[in-house]
Amino acid sequence: MISRKPIYDDLPPFPRVPKTTPSDSNASPDPTPTSPSPTDRLALQVRRARLSLYSLSASAETRINDIMTRFLSLESSFTSTIASLAPDPTTNEHLMPGALYVLVSAMAGSIISRNRNILLRASVPVAVGIGAGWVVLPHTMRNVGDLVWKYEEKVPVVAANHMRFKGAVVESWRQAEVHGKLARAWADERVRVAREALQEWIRKGR
Repeated sequence: MISRKPIYDDLPPFPRVPKTTPSDSNASPDPTPTSPSPTDRLALQVRRARLSLYSLSASAETRINDIMTRFLSLESSFTSTIASLAPDPTTNEHLMPGALYVLVSAMAGSIISRNRNILLRASVPVAVGIGAGWVVLPHTMRNVGDLVWKYEEKVPVVAANHMRFKGAVVESWRQAEVHGKLARAWADERVRVAREALQEWIRKGR
């Protein structure tokens, strides 16, 4: 006996829908980390480059400003130092002819000592020039001496040697003045004695 299938098959059962709660519906999905895009990486590199360039330019500007400040300070110090060497206008001391006289004197000292040894050839022109400077430009030489002494005070050894040399020169000059006065007095006395003897001889001859 042949079994027949029913015309209408049984429908499959409906799927069960899971019950949802409010807490489950409000829950957000877990965020997934995303890598920066090429545009973001490029913008970051550009920003870093701009900051580095700005830092370098600011540092260079500061360094240039410091150099210019030191240069202007040195220029001001140099000009004020040169101006301080000039004599006071009330002294009626003129640099131009006086400097020429000093130069000619130094050249004369070089000519005088040209056949001597190297020590005299080096020292005589300098000594003659300095002596002529003190005679022709005393105020300028005094200003130069004060400037040299100001720099020598920074080196105690040089300052001490300068003071000893200056003391020796001053003492030698004083001794020379004393001996010059004694020689002049002795010469005056000899001339007086000779004049009196001549006058006495003339009286006896008459």
